[in-house]
Amino acid sequence: MNRREKEQYLRDYGILKAKGKPFFPYAVTKDGAMACVVLAVIITMSLVLGAGQGPKPNPTTTSYVPRPDWYFFFLFELLRVVKPDSLTQLATIGIPTLGMIALFLLPFYDRSPERRPEHRPIAMVTFVVVVGAMALLTYQGAHAGDPTTISLPTPQRIVKAGGATLAEYEAGKAVVAQSGCLACHKIGENGNGGPGPNLTRVATRLPAGAIARTLVNPTAPMPSFRNLPPNKFKAAVAFLNQLK
Repeated sequence: MNRREKEQYLRDYGILKAKGKPFFPYAVTKDGAMACVVLAVIITMSLVLGAGQGPKPNPTTTSYVPRPDWYFFFLFELLRVVKPDSLTQLATIGIPTLGMIALFLLPFYDRSPERRPEHRPIAMVTFVVVVGAMALLTYQGAHAGDPTTISLPTPQRIVKAGGATLAEYEAGKAVVAQSGCLACHKIGENGNGGPGPNLTRVATRLPAGAIARTLVNPTAPMPSFRNLPPNKFKAAVAFLNQLK
């Protein structure tokens, strides 16, 4: 801001200040009244709707999937995206801190007197990048699938076949979901996009025999599933062989 702009700003500020209303009691009264309305709404909702307690905690369950509060979804999704263990501290502390610092310092590194967004490119780009990234990560975290289940719908050809075919497909789906495959692979909307390939259409690339051999003698770092019970191994191969 040059001298002429600063003088113009001070003149405009003096005129507006002379026409304005005092903070007390004008602004204090409005803020206090709105605070009372918000408090009354919260108390009314808590009395009428109550608090959702959820199911009774069961310390012996093995199917419980821990989920963070919604305002931590972006951070947990960031941890899922940044996979190397050596970058965990960067994902949990470094990146969010840098984003907050970029927003807090906006008034210092963008000192333009303009108020219209299209005339504040630095401020707008910083805001859109930081807030947009948080919003996207929050959305993805909120819609992340259960890591121990596969929500892929059963193909109609399997449903029509019914009987043993359908039972083996559903059993194989459960085996694959609960054997840790989704930690490295993605099937439909569930799982991670790496380091393993997407298995949503794996049967179009590999026949049943190749799938079975891969499960027995995989490429590192994938573990071997040769020790699975025969019925579970067969069901897993049958399920993967139907992903077309």
